[in-house]
Amino acid sequence: MHPFRRFGLYALTLGAFAIGTTEFVPMGLLPEIARDLHVTIPLAGFLVTAYALGVAVGAPVFTLTFNRVNRKTALALLLLFFIAGNALAAIAQNYGTLLAARLLAALSHGTFFGIGAMVASSLVPRERSAFAVATMFMGLTVAMVMGVPFGAFVGQRFGWHAPFAIIAGIGIIALISVLTLIQPMEAGPQSVGAELRSLLSRPVILALLTTLFGFGGVFTLYTYISPILETVTGVSPSVVAALLVLFGVGTVIGNVVAGKYADRALGPTLLAALGGLALVLALSTFMWRDVGGATAATFAIGIFSFATTTPLQMLVIRAAKGAPNLASSANISAFNIGNALGAALGAVVIAKGGALSSLGLWAAMMTVAGILAACLTLRELAVPLSSRACRGTATIG
Repeated sequence: MHPFRRFGLYALTLGAFAIGTTEFVPMGLLPEIARDLHVTIPLAGFLVTAYALGVAVGAPVFTLTFNRVNRKTALALLLLFFIAGNALAAIAQNYGTLLAARLLAALSHGTFFGIGAMVASSLVPRERSAFAVATMFMGLTVAMVMGVPFGAFVGQRFGWHAPFAIIAGIGIIALISVLTLIQPMEAGPQSVGAELRSLLSRPVILALLTTLFGFGGVFTLYTYISPILETVTGVSPSVVAALLVLFGVGTVIGNVVAGKYADRALGPTLLAALGGLALVLALSTFMWRDVGGATAATFAIGIFSFATTTPLQMLVIRAAKGAPNLASSANISAFNIGNALGAALGAVVIAKGGALSSLGLWAAMMTVAGILAACLTLRELAVPLSSRACRGTATIG
């Protein structure tokens, strides 16, 4: 790869790191935010939910808005929205302002990853496109390992405004990097009608359902992993923090490995990642009782959860064929909707008296639904099905 193109990929990775950090950093600062703004913890927690909703809405709207805009210019404009949202959060003095800031920052999230995936794949030979997308998504996984814990550390010592100011600064660096390291790229001849027709096609809908259910299972469990570790495993909050970092390390490993193999065989890689995820989610039900089992479960879930992300994104791009922009961004919406549905499923299970340790089984069932959708999608795209998991779907649809 030409060095200039490699640095362009790193610019996208830096942007993904900033966006990933701002998405999850409030989770570690909810008590501080609630106390300072005089709101309840659940209301403070809605800042995370609102961000996910903003991503789901902003992805298709902004993608259609920037449909004919040069991709480099579109990425720069999206980063400006992101920077503005985090700068506003850094000076917010009441809940309403902070909520508006979160929504403003979220609007650019899905479209940045959607357009960024297209740009990343164009920077490398076709046979390395999945690896390029994985490199961009590396920023998201590193955010979970480093950015979010660092943001929590800074916020607890200097106030919750400080992390948002730092994130805005990282966004500015990412903006400068995009402007200087990425060549202008025409968006292509796709019309809004072509993009909408592509989005509503059967293969794309099936691919989006694969993402929604396949990855949604992760958040059925992960949303409640802290109380699981504290009440079922019986570890201290400091150990919980260490295990969450281990989860983040697992996401980095899974992302890198899957990105490498998705270029060679997209279908088998996707099915292996989803199948492995369903298996470890189910097995985790029996692993939370002791520290060793909980450690292994946390690490394995981290690996397989983000082993799915690049293959899922590449599946949607392939399904969309000649009009992938809207579908690629919509897939980011599908990730976030799946996250919300997964968390809601976990809440219902708990509210109905289900044990925290049982969430793994419910999470696995949601991911299995994603596997079925994946098999149907791969069949629609005539991708060879080399897994037994798909043989039973050959006559479906």
